[in-house]
Amino acid sequence: MTVNRIVRIIAGFFILLSLGLAHANGQVDLSRMSWLWFTLFVGANLFQSGFTTFCPLDTILKKLGVPETKGGCA
Repeated sequence: MTVNRIVRIIAGFFILLSLGLAHANGQVDLSRMSWLWFTLFVGANLFQSGFTTFCPLDTILKKLGVPETKGGCA
């Protein structure tokens, strides 16, 4: 498992956790359609991409010709 995959898993988990906690406290109503469902979708995609390495945005960007970085931070 690489650092990139672990970061995706943790970031997705925290997004899903924050939505779950806000819903449990009554601050967010996930039983109605709202933009929070988009947040849930992004968090779930991040989380699953850490395990499966499939990310829809990766695919879209590659098809648009965006280069992948090789190595460290740049």
